[in-house]
Amino acid sequence: MPSQAAAAPQESPAAQQGDIQSAEVDNNGEDFTRPQSLFQLRYLYQTAPGSGSEPGTTRQVTTETLYLREDHRFDFAPQWTLALRGDLPMVTKNPITSNNPSGDDQFGVGDVDFQAAVIHAFDARWAAGIGARLVAPTGGDEFGTGRWQILSGFAVRSMLPEISAGSYFVPQVRYDVSFAGDPSTKNISNLQFAPTLNIGLPDHWFVTFYPSTDIRVNYGDPITGQTGPLFLPFDVLIGRTVFTDVVMSLEISVPIIKDYPVYDFKTVMRLNASF
Repeated sequence: MPSQAAAAPQESPAAQQGDIQSAEVDNNGEDFTRPQSLFQLRYLYQTAPGSGSEPGTTRQVTTETLYLREDHRFDFAPQWTLALRGDLPMVTKNPITSNNPSGDDQFGVGDVDFQAAVIHAFDARWAAGIGARLVAPTGGDEFGTGRWQILSGFAVRSMLPEISAGSYFVPQVRYDVSFAGDPSTKNISNLQFAPTLNIGLPDHWFVTFYPSTDIRVNYGDPITGQTGPLFLPFDVLIGRTVFTDVVMSLEISVPIIKDYPVYDFKTVMRLNASF
């Protein structure tokens, strides 16, 4: 006897893949789980506490960094993606050190890094990914940390079409730990969070809350001015897709809690050109 309830139609793999590809239309490049092949110019301006000229004193250190970034996306299986990334930072900063006792501006290459991540798209709404970033101490202790670092983490994403096209929530967690390198520099060990919420706006604008993993809990050596383990900023980015493959954005971040003083103020300008 035939069933009174008709079986729910099953969506074909081709249809599922089409839904996933349609989710790329409003991709602004800030979603860890939707990587793009792109070239990025990123300019960072940041102020943070640093050692003063007298022992036990502090002063504000300004860092300006121009990052040259290249990302490549490889779809190696249905709904599976490998994302590769490399960063070359060029740094200008004015710390007081034994080599720079007057705190003049100095310029050099910072710590380069390489990242690999594997992402699985379950459907047009849900995706998840894991990855790791290797940081090499090419900047020494003047323009970098003086340590090799590995940052491993994961993220889960949910698209939010109920809010607007292109809106999504993608919390990301990673752990930064140092190894090898200059034994006289500080050991690095901190947990990093980013509860990233992106809201699509009319006319190809978007606003993103917590685009960077700047919420930190420090378990490593204390840094200058540290009184506790937590750094919690207010971090927001606004941007616009100006052409089909070009996105511009501006990020501004200020501390709410800075017991672990990662920075006093941060702004980042990005120009993404996908290909």
